[in-house]
Amino acid sequence: MLQLGFHSAILPDLSLADLFQTASDIGYECIEVMCWPPGQAERRYAGVSHFDTTSTDPKVTAEIRETIDRTGVQISSLGYYPNLLEERGKNASTHADHLRRLMDLSAELGINKVTTFVGRDHTLSVDDNWPIFLDVWNPLIEYAEKVGVDVGIENCPMLFTADEWPGGKNLACTPAIWRRMFSDIPSPRFGLNYDPSHFVFMQMDPVRPLIEFADRLHHVHAKDVRVDPDKLNDVGVLAYPNEYHQPKLPGLGQVDWSNFFATLTSIGYEGPVCVEVEDRAYEQSDDARRKSLVQCHHYLRNFIPRSN
Repeated sequence: MLQLGFHSAILPDLSLADLFQTASDIGYECIEVMCWPPGQAERRYAGVSHFDTTSTDPKVTAEIRETIDRTGVQISSLGYYPNLLEERGKNASTHADHLRRLMDLSAELGINKVTTFVGRDHTLSVDDNWPIFLDVWNPLIEYAEKVGVDVGIENCPMLFTADEWPGGKNLACTPAIWRRMFSDIPSPRFGLNYDPSHFVFMQMDPVRPLIEFADRLHHVHAKDVRVDPDKLNDVGVLAYPNEYHQPKLPGLGQVDWSNFFATLTSIGYEGPVCVEVEDRAYEQSDDARRKSLVQCHHYLRNFIPRSN
């Protein structure tokens, strides 16, 4: 059965206990918990961590287990979304080391899942990125196999603003690239954290890939998007996407959620579906952020029945 959750970056200032209590009070079954290392806030929604991911103190994992037991809310995945292909950047090895740390922690807690980006050097073509990708990701997936953890790659192109142009900062954003990736790194531990919204602004079908890549779905995001046709007609698809599209709450954009969930259940997916709130209309206060999660929960329960 599907489990309804949310991505914790929308509530960055809550303690671990308050985060899980909020999820329980609203009715969510799981949380994708953001796990950035201290000081890593390089963009909007980045840098969030609800516990000290660098600590080896057993009290940290004990607190997490106690919080799960007390609230009944599970962790769907440990999330960390840096650019892991910053080959010429001094942070590249640090990103990989932290991801391995999260794999260890995920295995220790029995979650057995991490979610992240592949990354990309946005100044290079796909082909020129490929040796970098293989050099970074072959050992990471070998490590995931060793510790028994699935890695879910989100399909966001990270191609929204001037500093991400022209190639975007996440290689794994299309089915054509996924086929090549999974051919070169065939481990079943290597899969997708699938977000349908990113396909909408790229003028792609957000449902069709679910069928082909059913066996690679490790995690799913629920986020919607609205493309403004007047702005698109004014600036064209070669403009920065933020000039003509807006992330929205599920049900307020152009994703056909009925078709999406019909397909998701038809292919037998039974994992987490986590709301990712990036709708600026709901960011003016902590209360508005919480209300956005209430609204998403109410809407998505049309498609995901409660598990108990």
